[in-house]
Amino acid sequence: MLTTRSLNSTLDRMLTLNRVLDEALAGSLNGSAEARVWVPALDVVERHDAYLIALEAPGVEPSSIDISFEQNVLTVRGSKPMGFELGKDTELRVYSAERAVGNFERSVRLPEFVDGENISAEFKHGVLFLTIPKMQAAQARKIAIKGVESKQINA
Repeated sequence: MLTTRSLNSTLDRMLTLNRVLDEALAGSLNGSAEARVWVPALDVVERHDAYLIALEAPGVEPSSIDISFEQNVLTVRGSKPMGFELGKDTELRVYSAERAVGNFERSVRLPEFVDGENISAEFKHGVLFLTIPKMQAAQARKIAIKGVESKQINA
C-alpha cells in the first residue's frame, strides 16, 4: 500500500530544499560541457524496515556512479556522457540540445538510526535503486502486555 505524506513532513521539506539547492547550484555554473551539471530526479519512500531511494540515471554507466554514506547523508555522484564521440576541434551546428549530460550529484540527509553498513544498490533500466535498512532499535515493534488474564463471565 502506497501512502503519501503532506509537504509538512520533515523529510519532504528536506528533500524539497535539497532539490532547490541542487538546481540553483547547477544553474549557476557556466555552460561549458565540462562544467555542465544536471540533477537527476529521485524518490524517497519509507518502509517499516528501510528507506528506499530510486534515482533516475538513464544513459549513465553503473561503473561511473559513486555512492557514499557519511554522517547520515547519502550522496550519489556520477557522470553522463554526451553520447557523441567528438574530437576537440570538431565544429558542430546544434539544432537541439535537450538531453541532460555532464556530472551530477544528489545528497539526501536521512533520519538517525539507519544501518549504513548494510546499504544495498541495484541498477536496472536506467534507475538506481538504493535500500537503506533501519537499525533494529528504530523499527516499530508490537509489545505484549503481561499479567493480563482473560476471564470469561458466565451469565
